[in-house]
Order: sequence, then structure tokens, then C-alpha cells
Amino acid sequence: MGCRRMLSVEDRAAIMAGLEAGLSQTRIAHLIGRSPSVVCREIARHRGPGGVYQAEDAGRAAQVARRRPKKRLLDRDEILRRRVIFDLSQGRTPRQISGRLSVEACGTVAPMDNSPHAQGRTISHEAIYTWIYAHPKKTLIEHGVCLPSRRWMRKKPPAGGRTPPIVGMRLIDERPDIADRMIPGNWEGDLIIGKDGASACATLVERTTRYLIIVALPLGRRADQVCDALTRRIQGLPEGAMRTLTWDQGREMARHQRLTQDTGVEVFFAHPHSPWERGTNENTNRLIRRYLPKGTPITSHQPYLDAIAYELNNCPRATLGYRTPTEAFNQLIATTH
Repeated sequence: MGCRRMLSVEDRAAIMAGLEAGLSQTRIAHLIGRSPSVVCREIARHRGPGGVYQAEDAGRAAQVARRRPKKRLLDRDEILRRRVIFDLSQGRTPRQISGRLSVEACGTVAPMDNSPHAQGRTISHEAIYTWIYAHPKKTLIEHGVCLPSRRWMRKKPPAGGRTPPIVGMRLIDERPDIADRMIPGNWEGDLIIGKDGASACATLVERTTRYLIIVALPLGRRADQVCDALTRRIQGLPEGAMRTLTWDQGREMARHQRLTQDTGVEVFFAHPHSPWERGTNENTNRLIRRYLPKGTPITSHQPYLDAIAYELNNCPRATLGYRTPTEAFNQLIATTH
């Protein structure tokens, strides 16, 4: 049943004979030793006029379909290509274009006034991406084609395959309700990565006061090294200043249980691809990037990083009533001790 071979002349003859005998597609699949889905697709693709399946015609059609090289749909269809290129030049994504063409073809919505009429043609978003990535960057620029992601080629998956989940991870759903920011001592953290991933530093931001700590990582950003660096820095804070820490699901926080054991800080993890769940940290990292631009090495000199944090912590913030994070943090410490 799990055979991946192509259907042979004998298989197609057996399918035709089975249909003529009134057998079900599942029964036919069992007789020829193939999956029912294979037989179902074969019949659906190659029914002739009147819905009659002919083995000889099906074989010829399959042979034509296997010929290579095969032109992509956008290369074969001028009308569809003109519509897709225009929509791409307007900043629309392939998924938006594909979805809009589908609803236009169904008559759910009227054709867009400012786009070339597709005349009922449709295309999948994957076919659009494949067509884009098959062309040189120069050709795409000449046609005004630019993906919102600014990518010109498909990202390759990690060489080692999918990374296994972090053991004992507690998601943000288990964190106490701190959405109103009235409860102090809840922090968010992340790494800022330097050029070619060769250097990094850790950032910690308190949600209520926006107080920032930048931690150098001179030994690297593996889990043990990050845990040791954070432990030393957190243990230097006043007692009770940090109760929880919310991180993304980066592997650098794989030693979160040891961090909790050494510091008493509960670590929670945001959902995958959800930076808004750590919005305070993300916004602060954008401010730090003024001093540590993307594409440059991250220094491991702690006094320099402390100077960056000092400058940001002593800048008045509208969200704090134009107090500085340092003033708000010092008041927080004074009222909790």
C-alpha cells in the first residue's frame, strides 16, 4: 500500500476494468496494491468527456504531464503574469494575491479596479513564490517586483533539522496576570546578536518601570554561558526586584530551571513567533540598536554596555509621566523594602 512507483499500463487497465465492473475506488486500490488516494486522484485527473476513464488516454496524459523542463504557470499565462506582477509591485504578498484571485474567480467579490483583470484565473501563493525565486534579483527589480520581506531567495532550513523543544518550558499562559503593569518585579529578556552571530549580549527590561540591564556575554551565548551570566547579574539586584522573567523560545534559555534554582526567579516563555508578548523588551532593543547597529560586532566590555543602559535609563519617558526609568525603579525599590 505504501508503494511510491508510478502507475503502470497494467494498473490503469485494472482501474478502467474495475470502474466498468462497478467496483468502488477503495476496492480497486486494494486489488492493484495502491493507496485509495492514488486511485482517486488518477480518476479525477484523467476522466475523459462524459466522465469516462480510459486507460490509454490517461497514460498519454500522464506522460505529457511528466515532461521536463516544464514552464511555470506564470510563464505560460500572460494575463495571469501581468496581474501578479502588478499586484507584487503594489506591495501585496503572494498569499494576498492568491487569495484575492480565488474570491474573484468565485464571484464573491468584484475584480479590483486598479489591477489588471485576471479573467477568472487563479494561482497558489507557493507557485508565485517559486516563480519569484527562480528569477535573478536584477530581473525582478526591472519589473518592480519586491516582496514585503525584502528577500530574494528562499530561506534554507537549519542544517540540523527542527530544534527540539526546551525541557520543562512554562508558557506565558501560566504566568500571573500582569497585563496592567501594576505589579512590579516582572521582567522581559532577549539576546541582541552581533555580526554573523559571532557575538551577543543579553537585555533585561522591567515591565513597570522600563528599567534596562544589559549583560555582556564574553564566553558566548550557549545555554550554560547565558545562565551563568544572568545568574551573576540577577543576584546583584536588591531582593525581590525580579520575580519573573519572560523570554522567547531561544535555546540560550535551555538552562532556565537552573536559573530559577539559583536566583528564585520564575522563567516563562512566550509563544513561538509572538514578539508582542514581550513588547517592552522588543521596543527597548530597538533603542539599544542605535548604539549597537545590526551587522556590527557586539562588545563584551561590560562598562561600555552599562554606559548604554545608563543613558537609556536616564531618558524621560512619556509612558512614565516623563520620569526616567531610573527614578521609577528607585521608587519601586524604596516602596517594596
